[in-house]
Amino acid sequence: MAFSAKRGSGGFQPLADINVTPLVDVMLVLLVIFMITAPMMAQGMKVDLPQARAAKPVNPKEPVVITVAKDGRLMLGPDEIPLDRIVEAVRAKINGDLSHVIHLRGDKESSLGDLVTLMDALSSNGMTHIAILSMQAKHAKAEAKGAAK
Repeated sequence: MAFSAKRGSGGFQPLADINVTPLVDVMLVLLVIFMITAPMMAQGMKVDLPQARAAKPVNPKEPVVITVAKDGRLMLGPDEIPLDRIVEAVRAKINGDLSHVIHLRGDKESSLGDLVTLMDALSSNGMTHIAILSMQAKHAKAEAKGAAK
């Protein structure tokens, strides 16, 4: 703590100003240290994992795939299902596990409204883990060239 040179009734009075320069220096050093060490901490340590015959994948659940055709028909896997029964069919397929992932595949010429209606029906019944599938552009071009031949 610094003391001022003012003389009052009791001698020197303490100066209540904070010296900011050392504080800024320490904060900048800590910032640099954290910037350097943070990427190392995220990677973790490389190890050789042992092999096991009974090992299973962490998430063995297969996603439920719903396909929306050009004309609005819905396919749950290989089976065609009308919109009014799709929620019951999906619920039966996931066995009540609402955290199960549902993949929506829509034809590029299908109506966006059909896809939104389907998503609304699923999410309003608690099935919120929905992913919309697409194809990578280079594969789509190759597929389009193959279809043109």
